[in-house]
Amino acid sequence: MLVIGRKVNEYVVIDDNIKVRVVRSKEGHLRLAIDAPREIPIVRGELWERAQLEEQEE
Repeated sequence: MLVIGRKVNEYVVIDDNIKVRVVRSKEGHLRLAIDAPREIPIVRGELWERAQLEEQEE
């Protein structure tokens, strides 16, 4: 896992076609803007984890 620091309006680029920008940072909360191709699913972590647990239960 890569851990990096970013300030508001700074971003990282993943695989030349995904850009993740910090748009707000306040009181321990971040707001991110994610620019990615439509075919790439973007899911909040807690929803992804829930789906993984449901798949394991099946």
